[in-house]
This record gives sequence, structure tokens and C-alpha cells, in this order.
Amino acid sequence: MMRADMHIHTYYSDGAQSPLTVVTSAKGRGAELISVTDHDNACAWEEVSAIAAEQGIVAVRGEEISAYDGEVKVHILGYNMDLGCGEYAAFHKRLDDGAERRTADILKKLAAKGVGIKYEDVLKERRFTRTPIHAMHIAAAGARRGYASSPVDFYARYLNYGTAGFSCICRPSPEETVRFIKACGGICSLAHPGRISMEKEGVISLIERLRACGLDGIEAVYSGHTDSQTQYFKEIAAEYALLITGGSDTHYFGGNRNIGTPPFYPDERLLAALGLT
Repeated sequence: MMRADMHIHTYYSDGAQSPLTVVTSAKGRGAELISVTDHDNACAWEEVSAIAAEQGIVAVRGEEISAYDGEVKVHILGYNMDLGCGEYAAFHKRLDDGAERRTADILKKLAAKGVGIKYEDVLKERRFTRTPIHAMHIAAAGARRGYASSPVDFYARYLNYGTAGFSCICRPSPEETVRFIKACGGICSLAHPGRISMEKEGVISLIERLRACGLDGIEAVYSGHTDSQTQYFKEIAAEYALLITGGSDTHYFGGNRNIGTPPFYPDERLLAALGLT
């Protein structure tokens, strides 16, 4: 059996780790299969794949796309998408343009509440100009200007749902996101369903809607799920004949989410879907 972590972030989105750190940590923690799933981009892929090959780890191309169902955040994990297909370029142009418009909307809302952050300050928080602006770049700029003790604190105070700077404009719907991933030849999984801000009935309804659009799996094994949640979503996956994926959602070294945890071992169905058998 192959131990895997199919949900890891680097500094190409809102993580703090380099591709080298991610792959080295994975190897040290016994993970044999990994996927870096940065938000709304796959810019780390070339580095990750090269380093993984050197260290004898299997790497799967991945991405985590931030969709919204109304004002409810729904993350969709996409694996093995063809980065060269026309749909990929068009969809990511939409995501990048949307990030710019959303940033302007957030900064305008914050300014109205006396929280002054310049667009240039936000850009300075990005490590790479080719990655889209993420809410945590705004949060980092806000914390740096003294509006909160940390980016996480700033996000909770000013950017979370119900706060002064919240904005979800220009986000794709979950259905659009699933259709996009499938159009690019990818495998898609509903990320951390236990964290979606819906009642159980709402999550089930969402899964049914997305399954009709081509949803392949559910991230039942997840660092933030309780044992009962993990078992529940495994049962839901079985009921709807969906694949089970799993990952740590690690963003930085030394936090409460460590690469390779919780233990996840992909079954033959998932490995076959990923082209690994």
C-alpha cells in the first residue's frame, strides 16, 4: 500500500513552504505519493515533479479551486488536469481577473471602515507575480500595517464571512468548477466536506448536484475531520460510488497539520483513476 498526502500547499499560494521543503518533508514522514494543490494555480508543478523524481516520490499534478455556492465557500480539488488545454487557460484568466476585482472590492470595503491598505502593499506579499492574489496576501499586508497581530488574526477579523471586508465576487460556482476540471481531463474531489458551512442535508444536496456534473470523489480523510466525520464521508462516498481522497492541507512547517497525516492509503480505484496502476 502507498501512503499518500493529496492536499498540500506551498508559497505559490497561501503556504509558507517551498516545493523542496514539501517533498523533503513528505519523504521524511513516509509519504510515497503527494499532490501539491495550491489555490487557483499549478505554478509549483514543475519544481515539485522534478524534486519528487529525484527523491523517489510519486507526484500528481494538483490544484485547489475556490468556488462559492452563494456565499458559502466550497473548495474543489483537481488532479491531473491538462495545463495546455484551451479551457484551462480561459478558466484561469477568469480566476486571475476575478482575483484582481475582488481585491479592489475588499480594499474599498476595508477603507470604508478605516482600515487603509494599498494595492501595492498587497502585491508585495506575493512571492511570485504569476500567482493570483489570495486573501491571505491581503491579510499579511494588513497585519504588517498593524491592524492585527498576525495574518490569521486579520483574516478572522476583516475577511471572513460576515466581516467588513468579506467579498466573494467573481468566484466560480462549484458546478462550473467541476465541469472545468473534467473538460481538462482531470479528476475532481470535494475538499474537506466537514468544513463546508452547511447542514448535513445541504452538503448531501451539494454532493448530488456535483456528482451530476462529474464529481469523482470526496476528501473523506482530512486533517480537520473527526473520526466520526471521516467514517461518515467514507460511507457517503460508498453510497454515491465516489472515490475517497485524503490529505493534510499543510500550509507551513510546525503547525497542527503535518504532511502525511492523517494516514491515507489510496485504493486501487483511485490509483487507477490517477493513472498510477
